[in-house]
Amino acid sequence: MWRFNRDSVKISILWKLIIINGIVIAIAISLAGVSVKDYACLLFAHYPAVSQEESALFAQTMQGFLVKASIWAVLLAGIVHYFFVRRLLRPLNKLGECTRQMAKGQSPEPLPIQYQDEIGQLTADFNQLSQKLKEVEALREKMVSDISHELRTPLTNINGYLEALSTNMIEGSTELFQSLHEESLRITRLVEQLHQLNVWQAKKGPKDISSQTINMNKLIDDCIDHFSLELKRQSMVLDRSVEAAEVEGNEDGLKQVIHNLLSNALQYDRGGWTKVEGQIMENGYKVTVTNEGNPIPEKERARLFERFYRLDSSRSRDTGGSGLGLSLVKEIIEQHHGKVGVASEAGVHSFWFTIPMKHNQE
Repeated sequence: MWRFNRDSVKISILWKLIIINGIVIAIAISLAGVSVKDYACLLFAHYPAVSQEESALFAQTMQGFLVKASIWAVLLAGIVHYFFVRRLLRPLNKLGECTRQMAKGQSPEPLPIQYQDEIGQLTADFNQLSQKLKEVEALREKMVSDISHELRTPLTNINGYLEALSTNMIEGSTELFQSLHEESLRITRLVEQLHQLNVWQAKKGPKDISSQTINMNKLIDDCIDHFSLELKRQSMVLDRSVEAAEVEGNEDGLKQVIHNLLSNALQYDRGGWTKVEGQIMENGYKVTVTNEGNPIPEKERARLFERFYRLDSSRSRDTGGSGLGLSLVKEIIEQHHGKVGVASEAGVHSFWFTIPMKHNQE
């Protein structure tokens, strides 16, 4: 009984292509050969010095040459076509093999691009897809590891204190309960930021963010007012320079962005001042939050917006940072078709974002 397998499929496709193209070639050769033979016989028959017997012999000879030439042409064309099709199908077979490896959870090596044609473009697209899947898998593993690391310390502290309290090894005090509460708040902040990231990522694709007209002057003032008590507590001087403008966007999302940038400036401030700017630019509306902090190496600046990335992982223990605030900023701004970035010089850091203005979107 014939057994269906991939090798038989490959052979079937190969021979189907050969047979179909062989038939086309044979028809073309036959039509051309018969036309040439008939025309030659017609000319020879009308030659005055040619008898009827000579004309019949010429036609018979031409018929023999036509049959032999057709057979040899079809055979040669079939052989050339066979090797050409095999060479054409070889990269497709490799693509199929790599696809099956990916389906099994393996990571195939990038395929060489042999042809600058549709097959070459397909191979390049496959390599790009394979690389993207590797990056996504690495990001997923890193995220799981980072979440486990972030949750392990506060949970270990809480469990240790609760166990000691339950066995009367230590007695409860205001300081102890306050410490437990801070650990609990750290877990809550982490879970909430993860939730916000997932909410904004779910809005990618056909879904779009709910937009409304936003007065950026009022929005920035509301965010600054939210931090007024913290600014007084830290004796920080805030310089505000905001141009009035309207944008289309999600108000809660943009508030979250400015809130995170101001919170970041307050947590890591070293100079006792912060500057908030709002400017109308050619490419949209730009908001910049500037303050003085620890130096940021140039090669590390692009990574500040990655999930769980911190220049100094120990800062999380002192300030409560989870490494998610700036990644949430990037996610929200990209949903608004904007850009984010940071400029740093001599310890003065300017975190900025731009979003299209209302008239740029109409």
